[in-house]
Amino acid sequence: MKITKIDCHVLSDPDPDLSATSSAQDDIVVEIHTDEGLVGIGEADVNPWIAQACITAPGTHSMGQSLTQMLIGEDPLDVEGLWERLYVGSAMNGRRGAVINAIGALDMALHDLRGKYHGVPTYRLLGEAVRDRIVPYASLQPETENFDAYHESIVDWAVMAKRRGFTAAKASLTLSGPYAHRGLREPWSRATEVIADLRRAVGDDFALMIDVQYAFPDADTCLSVLKDWKEFDLYFVETPLPSDDVEGLHRVATEQDIPIATGEWLTTRFEFAPLIERGSLSVAQPDIGRVGGITEALRVADMAGRRGLRVIPHLWKTGISVAAAVHLSAVTAHCPFVEYLPRDLSESPLRKELLRQEPAMVDGTIPLPEAPGLGVELDRDALERFADAARALHNRKAGGS
Repeated sequence: MKITKIDCHVLSDPDPDLSATSSAQDDIVVEIHTDEGLVGIGEADVNPWIAQACITAPGTHSMGQSLTQMLIGEDPLDVEGLWERLYVGSAMNGRRGAVINAIGALDMALHDLRGKYHGVPTYRLLGEAVRDRIVPYASLQPETENFDAYHESIVDWAVMAKRRGFTAAKASLTLSGPYAHRGLREPWSRATEVIADLRRAVGDDFALMIDVQYAFPDADTCLSVLKDWKEFDLYFVETPLPSDDVEGLHRVATEQDIPIATGEWLTTRFEFAPLIERGSLSVAQPDIGRVGGITEALRVADMAGRRGLRVIPHLWKTGISVAAAVHLSAVTAHCPFVEYLPRDLSESPLRKELLRQEPAMVDGTIPLPEAPGLGVELDRDALERFADAARALHNRKAGGS
């Protein structure tokens, strides 16, 4: 079997909001085709036009090869070998960042394709399953215009998540900092109010996580706020500081008791290594599409496991990434949850409509997939609508409007 073609689908919600802190509004979906008619599907969380360029750009020399040309004609079943070829062959194009994100989408598709070829779910080709059901946590971020509406919505959504069977949820409280949601600028005392109301609303038997999206300017500020959050029994606080601030994250992780989670933007195990080895986190959060695909996410998980850390994959895209995380969790003993953006608690049409089939939650957990590969199926009509929306958006921006 040989790879014959790679399709890149650049997708967008019909009217994305540039002030919203949500990358669920666009997507890059890749399909890898073979001469036997099998097709693998993958995605990555990165600007889709940039990812498309990374995948389709022609190569000009041996250290800056084309990702597409390195795959055409190759055996798609050699998934790990192809990862190494792509990583080495694109060295001068970028060892981190968007090139690795693009490799992640391709790697995800190759794992999907290999499972389909063998007629088994992808996880069975990754290792021994350590559980028969995956526990998702609901990832919540309402789209509102002011603090009061945000406060009310996030509490209501957490209650709805619990009613739908979730036993855990993460609230994104981006009320200040560089990624403040829709320009919110609130003092940290307001975030403390929200967390208190969230804990009262969901009760003590519910795992509560808080994502502040890099909002603290430094470790001292972060520590001064987290001391007021200790009473809420948080499962973790996500991305309190930029991941480049290894020393600051080390201080935050060791000078207070709330577990710290980070890693959503990191690419490859090499970027994770300083944070894992320095003891700067309790929970590693590789985003499977961003980190370099399932192949590299497994390497990060192994590295974290050797240090006694938990791994909880980050994702903020569609059910394709949900499926990839489910298969990773199936073979990773120290992966207690996967992030899950519920369709009915999401503002993104992409999340709601792109797929006909994806792993589904049943009574609060996700059963291990039985379908071959990742177990996802694209809705072709929705795919074309979102591709049309992306083309229209690109044309508007190119025209200066």
